[in-house]
Formats: sequence, structure tokens, C-alpha cells
Amino acid sequence: KPVMAVIEFDNHSGAYWWAGGVGDDLADMLTNELAATDKFKMVERAKLNSVLQEQDLAASGAVSKGTGAKIGKLTGAKYLVTGSVASYEENTKGSGGGLSFRGISVGGKKEDAYLAIDLRVIDSTTGAIEFVRSVEARSGGYGLNVGFYKGGLGGNLGKYDKTPAGKAIRAVLIEAADYLTCVMIDKDGCEE
Repeated sequence: KPVMAVIEFDNHSGAYWWAGGVGDDLADMLTNELAATDKFKMVERAKLNSVLQEQDLAASGAVSKGTGAKIGKLTGAKYLVTGSVASYEENTKGSGGGLSFRGISVGGKKEDAYLAIDLRVIDSTTGAIEFVRSVEARSGGYGLNVGFYKGGLGGNLGKYDKTPAGKAIRAVLIEAADYLTCVMIDKDGCEE
């Protein structure tokens, strides 16, 4: 099994949902997808400081002999995987069918999201880029928007269990894991 670590993603799209920590979140999600295939040996890099602290604690003598983590036993990653969010687009359209009665309005809307990431696999020994691919996904769905307006007070209820942006993110990471499994393990014509 190839030994891999996924490192922080970048954003080049201007996606509104991107905020501090999202690059690490995407790396974590892709790590989980790749580990779930059981075709790669994934090593932790995002939380490496915690592992090193545990080793230091064991080396300090504060942990019972023979039970602590050993220094110098970390598994090295042969490949580093990273990605950049290259494009994100979202459309929200009213789909008609809205109703309003005595200050209560109910309306439907259709949401679509498109996400593309530029994926890169780097050989950690040579620094060479071994595999590169743009991976994209689309998602869509209908949501229900309910608004209550009475006496000048307003509030919108319409929280979605899974937003199109969230679905597109998950779909693109699954596609990325499928691509890496194809080109690094299966190599059976799936590259097309």
C-alpha cells in the first residue's frame, strides 16, 4: 500500500464558505475517504504536534515504562497529497410555487453548486509531482424556505440538512479518492 499524507488545501475560488481552517478540514475529509478505500496507508500530518507531544511525554519518564510512545518510530509518507479549490459556483433560484397566507409565506427554491479542485500528488523523496488532475462535482437539490412575518418582525427558517455546497464538497472528495485509487492502485484503464 502506498503511504500517503494529505496536507492543507488552498482556495483560489473566492468561495463564500471558505474561512480559516477549511483547508485543514478538506484535508481531513480526503484523508478519511482515502483511508476508507483500504488501499492506502494514511499517516497523520495535520495533528502531528499531538503525536510528538505524546512521544515527548513518554521520553520524559512521566509514563509507565514500556507503555509510552517510542521516539523515532513515525511512519514516513512516500506521497503528499494536496489540492486547491479552483472554482466554486452556486445558483439559487426561486422555483415558483410560493404561497403566502396571513403573514406566513412558504416558497420553494432550487439550489445548484459546482466545485472543482486541482489535485496534486507529490513524491516526498524527490519533490516531483507524480499525479495531477482537476476533479469536479455538481450537486443540486430543492429546499423549502419558510418565513414568518407579523407586526414588522421577521425571521427565516430554512436550515437545510445538507446544502448543495456541502454535497458538492463531499462529491468532489469522493471523486478525488476514486481517481487516486485508479491511477495509483488499480491501473486498469480506469484513468480514462
